[in-house]
Amino acid sequence: MARQYPISKIRNIGIMAHIDAGKTTVSERILFYSGKTHKMGEVHDGGATMDWMEQERERGITITSAATSTEWREHSISLIDTPGHVDFTVEVERSLRVLDGAIALFCAVAGVQPQSEKVWLQSERYSVPKIAFVNKMDRVGADFFAVVEEIQDEFKANAVPVVIPIGQEENFRGIIDLIHMKAVFYDETSFGQYFHEEDIPAELLDIANKWRGNLVEKCAEQDDALLEKFLEGEELTTDEIWSILRKATISRRVVPVYCGSAFKNKGIQRLLDGVVHLLPAPNEIPPIICATDETQQKQREPKDEDPFSALAFKIMADKHMGKLTYIRIYSGTLKAGSTVLNSTREKSQRVGRILRMHANRQEALDEAHAGDIVGIVGLGDTKTGDTLCDKDHPIHLEAIEFPAPVISISIKPNAQVDSEKLGEALIRLADEDPTFIVNYDQETSETIISGMGELHLEIIVDRIKREFNVQADVGRPEVAYRETATRRVEGAYKHVKQSGGRGQFGHVVLVLEPLNPGEGFEFVNKIVGGRIPAEFIPSVEKGVVKAMTSGPYAGYPVVDMRVELVDGSYHDVDSSDFAFQEAGRAGFKEMFLKAHPELLEPVMSVKAVTPEDFMGPVSSSICQRRGRIESMDTVKGSKLVRGMVPLSEMFGYSNTLRTLTQGRASFSMHFEHYEAVPFALAEQIVKKRREENKVR
Repeated sequence: MARQYPISKIRNIGIMAHIDAGKTTVSERILFYSGKTHKMGEVHDGGATMDWMEQERERGITITSAATSTEWREHSISLIDTPGHVDFTVEVERSLRVLDGAIALFCAVAGVQPQSEKVWLQSERYSVPKIAFVNKMDRVGADFFAVVEEIQDEFKANAVPVVIPIGQEENFRGIIDLIHMKAVFYDETSFGQYFHEEDIPAELLDIANKWRGNLVEKCAEQDDALLEKFLEGEELTTDEIWSILRKATISRRVVPVYCGSAFKNKGIQRLLDGVVHLLPAPNEIPPIICATDETQQKQREPKDEDPFSALAFKIMADKHMGKLTYIRIYSGTLKAGSTVLNSTREKSQRVGRILRMHANRQEALDEAHAGDIVGIVGLGDTKTGDTLCDKDHPIHLEAIEFPAPVISISIKPNAQVDSEKLGEALIRLADEDPTFIVNYDQETSETIISGMGELHLEIIVDRIKREFNVQADVGRPEVAYRETATRRVEGAYKHVKQSGGRGQFGHVVLVLEPLNPGEGFEFVNKIVGGRIPAEFIPSVEKGVVKAMTSGPYAGYPVVDMRVELVDGSYHDVDSSDFAFQEAGRAGFKEMFLKAHPELLEPVMSVKAVTPEDFMGPVSSSICQRRGRIESMDTVKGSKLVRGMVPLSEMFGYSNTLRTLTQGRASFSMHFEHYEAVPFALAEQIVKKRREENKVR
């Protein structure tokens, strides 16, 4: 089957922005005006095509990136609508990894918002060319030129308007196309589907000429021949402007800026023109560099004739088809029913069906080509970030890096019979989302799920209930405390039991001594003269270790202890392995409580990166959580605060930090060491623990 569109007429783009900037509304208009849909869905009434999950429609936000395809001016456009909420940053990350271009969306009122900064930096990391669209020009407070200036200042980007608004707020009527120097007005009776061009009104001619001059000058700066022509006073032609603007956009030297109001159906068609005229085709971006092994690297050109290579960038569980894998094909051709190599896992995989996606609906294909983004059914062992390739030409593509989870909760089924179903649900959801991590804590007997924020985990739990029909309870996870002694003690314990027949006898004399933090456990045998037979020495150690797994103070594991077996006695008949284990276990527990035990808590090394304006609140927030500031540094224009904070105080810190800094700060943490819990707090923890677990 021949390729439907030549690769030069394919555009793989995404829409990225802060939450509530209008990404999904813009996507709906693109689908409507390009003829893909015949009715515009609206976010506010739950009818948006791209927000197809129940949770998205209820909350009016995008949660998962939705892929669709459409056509415009004889070009094929693969479009991915990404979430704006910071909890779902993984969707932006993996989308930008495989896209060739992006539309950066900004609110005409709010301008550059916190999440706008994050997604812009993500796109820069993957060298993605962008065009900007200033949306909501009809809102009170809209200011197109202020937003353009903010883009230039905040991102140091060469933002160049290619259209300017006619009016703003309630007087926003249309746009002026600076390339063709025409005023464009939209027919509101056709939902903006039809529009007409006319000469620029006389009262707007001066401002139009001013910004046309800015556009021409910016284009001329990108080409020496055009610059000379411009300096000599000659006018650049429309074709020359399109050509140099395209080159400058693809090389990321210029960011063309459009404007409009998606909700009021104005400006979207010109934005689509910008997509096909200015953003790159798959064969206009640098060839991917592939590692064949640790020593060799090889380029793969975006050609159908090259060996097949693709990256799996998203996994989705479909209730009808099972596991659906989204892939971006970088080279070669993929046919339905063929076998490919998953080089990441060294497994052959059979391609069942190939689907061109339209949100949660699909169109079956016989084959897919270089540059295509498609869904595959049948890749059971493939995970996000895996490389798929021709088995005769194995390669490895660069994997996708995902941020580490920052918040955790415990989860358990309401009914014990649902334990297996809950386990299956968690495995499938973790398969879909690399930032969703599932762990089982042996110490607290809890299943701990971790994610990017409270909303992220709230959505996960909601999906478990709806999609997998498992009712589950969630709660704050238990901190893994430890116990240790602070004084050296010596004592004896005699285990004697007589109940007819052979009895039990084990007598030990133990010395308990605290070790330095992190030194663990040490058992020392100092028995001389056969006071305890050699075969029973390991039994005493086993008993001590058993007692240490659930300490006598609060039931937490005991750490950093030396136990010396210095004396004891035995009975020729009644002594046994079991008797000496019990003597060691009970003797340790009895003596440990006399050694002034204390509770230890995990302390985390925390790094918070924040704009300088929020340095004070961030530092205070660490101190308020029983933390101590270790250092403050300047890194790439931001402030880096390093501190040590108890883990028990870090739950919910993600949301606190976002609130304090308008979402502009981020933090990471990892375990550093254990420290003693303050006495008053330790007493509260021990009391609660004893009540809950009835420590023996």
